Amino acid sequence: MRIAMIGTGYVGLVSGACFSEFGIDVVCVDRDAEKIERLKRGEIPIFEPGLDVLVKKNAEAGRLKFTTDMKASIGGADAVFIAVGTPSRRGDGHADLTYVYGAAMDIAGHLTGYAVVVTKSTVPVGTGRQVHRIIRAARPDLEFDVASNPEFLREGSAINDFMRPDRVVIGAETERAQEVMRRLYRALYLIETPILFTTLETAEIIKYAANTFLATKITFINEMADLCEKVGADVHDVARGIGLDGRIGKKFLHPGPGYGGSCFPKDTLALVKTAQDYGSPLRIIETVVDVNEKRKRAMADKIVAACGGEVRGKTIAVLGLTFKPNTDDMRDAPSLVIIPALQQAGATVQAYDPEGVNEAKKLLPEVIYGADAYEAMRGADAVVILTEWNQFRNLDIARMKALLRSPTMIDLRNVYSPSDMNAAGFSYTCVGRPTF
Repeated sequence: MRIAMIGTGYVGLVSGACFSEFGIDVVCVDRDAEKIERLKRGEIPIFEPGLDVLVKKNAEAGRLKFTTDMKASIGGADAVFIAVGTPSRRGDGHADLTYVYGAAMDIAGHLTGYAVVVTKSTVPVGTGRQVHRIIRAARPDLEFDVASNPEFLREGSAINDFMRPDRVVIGAETERAQEVMRRLYRALYLIETPILFTTLETAEIIKYAANTFLATKITFINEMADLCEKVGADVHDVARGIGLDGRIGKKFLHPGPGYGGSCFPKDTLALVKTAQDYGSPLRIIETVVDVNEKRKRAMADKIVAACGGEVRGKTIAVLGLTFKPNTDDMRDAPSLVIIPALQQAGATVQAYDPEGVNEAKKLLPEVIYGADAYEAMRGADAVVILTEWNQFRNLDIARMKALLRSPTMIDLRNVYSPSDMNAAGFSYTCVGRPTF
């Protein structure tokens, strides 16, 4: 089989590489000529563990190619995947479908025979129907089907998520389209992966429903953490106590500074806007969006309070800048709210992140960046753990104490034990746990 993947961003590149690992011939196409040349040289534009090895292996085997040539990549393909960005539209929060509809026009112009056009991008309900209308209007005699195949990839573990997913969701409404999709995912049938065939609209809603539900779990446990701090309870025990209930589950119940990244912020907002457009408002999700935005600022206030209520003239060390570990993604990271708030309060910020520094320097240019965690802490009045990278889980406490002007830690990911930090002489602040 041969597929074209339009878009070489996170979803397109990971999906294309993984499909090629299944033995399928994949051509990844993008209008960004510089990006394509870098990919041809084996330079991966994003950090995703194992992706460089997978791309190199399949490119050398001839199953994975990169090009800017839309005509050559789309013509003769069995399936064409649309994996372009759908960012929040400025001003109103709706998903911007400009790139999706542009890809549909490219497909209409270059298909030479029957193919399934698959939306892999996260798109609002009704987008698949509109893609079909665009192609049909441009090519009335063309044989094609449109399918929806949302991705459920977690940054930092995307390859495993593609290769061994919890499920595959496919919105395809003709037997011919379903057969093409079955062939593409044959490797997953062999390991008995649940594959759900449904309608276009249902598949599109499933994607948004999944992300907004997970965002809701995160927001719920964050609010529980606030209550635990007030009453002297331990939010980790609360999370275990409810997570052991099979109806609830233990995942996404770890408190922190709020969710970020490329998916949850824009998808929760896009679903809220879609629901409002259809006259069926989602009050729970509206609240989740509001609470999460306010939480990031509240975490900045928490840091200031832990520093005695005043940070003007002080230096704060921040460890971790990306929205989660094992990625270089800075999109909607809590650091982008928390650090500017500290700076506005008069603090100097020194920071370190294992993978996100290059992108962070563009977004947070006034931060002083250290070469490692210890350099970032040198001379600081307090240290904040903002992203739970593994290398921050076993720092040398004595060395930290010697580097800091004041032994103060604000652990927004609850990496350390309150009793251990208190015994080491630290003023220790965490999220939703007693600190004494």
